[in-house]
Amino acid sequence: MSLIDLSKQVALGVDIGGTNTKFGIVNHRGEVLDKGNLRTDAYDKVEDFIDALYEHVRPMMEKYGTEAHFDGIGVGAPNANYYKGTIELAPNLPWKGVIPFAELMTAKFNLPCTVTNDANAAALGEMLFGAARGMKDFIMITLGTGVGSGIIANGSLIYGHDGFAGELGHTIVKPGGRKHWSTGSEGSLEAYASATGITITAKKMRAEFPESMLNQYPEDEINSKTVYECAMNEDPIAIEVFRYTGQKLGEAIANFVMFSSPEAILLFGGVIKAGDFILKPAKLHMERNLLPIFRNKVKLVFSELDEADAAILGASALVWEK
Repeated sequence: MSLIDLSKQVALGVDIGGTNTKFGIVNHRGEVLDKGNLRTDAYDKVEDFIDALYEHVRPMMEKYGTEAHFDGIGVGAPNANYYKGTIELAPNLPWKGVIPFAELMTAKFNLPCTVTNDANAAALGEMLFGAARGMKDFIMITLGTGVGSGIIANGSLIYGHDGFAGELGHTIVKPGGRKHWSTGSEGSLEAYASATGITITAKKMRAEFPESMLNQYPEDEINSKTVYECAMNEDPIAIEVFRYTGQKLGEAIANFVMFSSPEAILLFGGVIKAGDFILKPAKLHMERNLLPIFRNKVKLVFSELDEADAAILGASALVWEK
């Protein structure tokens, strides 16, 4: 019986965003051997996008194909359905309807393809290559333009009966609260804890407090980055923006902990660059809202994955998980 040389196995990881798509060749140790990107929004037809992706990736595959074995393709994308291999009704992608994405990719690349949403892919990447190594029960929360999540229980992703489990960003944290700019729901976690939500909070608070450093910026420059800059300069209003955001996040996490009892909650994405400005209030309000049996048991930590490569690693992890 011949043994498989894992060092020679590689996967193609693809992360599809509304504006850009990242892709890379990843080996079994989580090393990104080569990578690239292309514009998602430059292609009105998904077939044209896949053709362009293939032309970008083909030189990489030819380069490594003589030395390694490609096990498959993993794709992280908005509204991707793991069970069906489809991308369904994704509002921020140029291709509408239900797209048989895995089938189209397999036909073009002649490799098996697995798809899931980007937060699920991030959770798998963290479990294989990051801070969740060795953990069997944890929740990955991605804090970027939106809020996504991937739930790992007993070492496996929770997909639900239809493939769409894990939309913690759309759970309601303030009934009748802030209206979501896309879904129209009122009071969702994403409306408060995402980078978009932070921007809304900051604009509201700076209007109420003219003395805030936030008022030194034009309206269109107010975002999570400028809030962080002001917080680092000890502006109390900017600090309060993050405290309020952390409070809403921590209250929501307390609910997540009590229904799933994870070992850890991992936070990933551009918003976590705020560091303790968000982490400390999130931890405080998580613990404050937990039943005593859950207190001081759950770690609340930041991802260890390199942000530049995390999406590619997460997508490739879909191949290794199989």
